[in-house]
Amino acid sequence: MRVDIWSDVVCPFCYIGKKRLERVAEEMNLDLEIHWHSFQLDPKSPASFSVPTTELIAKKYGRSIEEMEAMQVQIAEMAAEEGIDFQWRKTKAGNSFDAHRVIHLAQSKGLGNKAKEAFFHAYMTEGLAIGERETVEEIASRIGLENGEVEDMLNSNEFAEFVKYDEDLAREKLNVTGVPFFVFDQRVALAGAQPAQVFEEVIQKTLASKDEKAATVSEPESNAQCNDNSCDIKQD
Repeated sequence: MRVDIWSDVVCPFCYIGKKRLERVAEEMNLDLEIHWHSFQLDPKSPASFSVPTTELIAKKYGRSIEEMEAMQVQIAEMAAEEGIDFQWRKTKAGNSFDAHRVIHLAQSKGLGNKAKEAFFHAYMTEGLAIGERETVEEIASRIGLENGEVEDMLNSNEFAEFVKYDEDLAREKLNVTGVPFFVFDQRVALAGAQPAQVFEEVIQKTLASKDEKAATVSEPESNAQCNDNSCDIKQD
C-alpha cells in the first residue's frame, strides 16, 4: 500500500505518527510504500536560536513557560509509548529546509524512510541543531549518502523545488493546516498522530474501497498534530 506523508522533522507528533503507522502495518502484515513530503512549520526561522526551544515557543505564542513545559511532558509520555525518547529539554529549534532537501535526495536513492528516521532521532532524542549545515551533513553521512554529493546539493538549489511543490500541494490542494498528514493509496486522507486503532480502521477502509473515488477521513478529529503556531494536544 502506498502512503504519502506530509511532516516536519521538528514535529514530535510526526515522529509519533510514523511509529504508530509502522506498528500497525507490522501487526497487519502489510507492506507500505512510503513517500515522504515536506511541510516546514516555520519556513522563515533562522538556522538556530540562542534560547531554549520551550522558552522560544512560549514567547512566540503567548503562553507561559510552565504551560509549554506541561505540554512537552504530555508529548514525551505519548512518545515513550511508541518507543521514542523525546528529550524535549535538549531540542534545538532551527530551519528544517536543508533537512527536507536531504530527505528528498535520500528518497531518490530508496533511503527516504531511513533518512526521516535519522532526522527525527537526531532532533528529538539527541538534541542536535537540525538547522545547522554541519548537523545536516553529519546525519546525511549516517544514512549512507556520499559526502561530496551532499555538499554539492547544499551548495546549490537542488531539491528546493521539491520542498516548495510539496508545501504548495499540501496547503493549496489538500488544505493541510497541520502535520502529520497521511494519504493512503492516494485516496483516503487522515490528519494527525491518531491512535493505532484509527490507523488500522483507515487502512482497512482503504483496502475495502479500491474501486471508489478519493475520500477524506474527517472523523475522529485529530487530537495530536503540529501547525504553524505550535505543537499541541487537543483536549476532549
